[in-house]
Amino acid sequence: MMAVRKESATDRARDLALAAARVAAETRGTDVRVLDLREITPVFDYFVIATGSSRRQMHAMADEIEAVLKKEHKDRKRGAEGYEEGRWIVLDYGDVMVHLFDAEARDYWDIEHLWSDAKRVPVSSAGAAS
Repeated sequence: MMAVRKESATDRARDLALAAARVAAETRGTDVRVLDLREITPVFDYFVIATGSSRRQMHAMADEIEAVLKKEHKDRKRGAEGYEEGRWIVLDYGDVMVHLFDAEARDYWDIEHLWSDAKRVPVSSAGAAS
């Protein structure tokens, strides 16, 4: 009988992060980034960061990310913050945190600088940057 290899938690987290980044780019998110935090903190494996042009568009990104991760990856968010305010929406998927900012909030909080030791994961989608 052949043993079936289970996907490791890290592989799964990477797949979730890349799927969230792809959806963010497909829903007109800009400057999409995936940061690999595995060597920096035991709390998270990946951050997905994207900029939205309006509160409505950020809601659309958040809603579509949630729908795709639920449907394609059988994963549900554990929590969310900022949806009502719509300037910085955080979606918590355990090992993956998705940060959707408006341009002003992204500039102000500068997460890429705060986590500058993190490795950038290449994102291959139209509109995404690696």
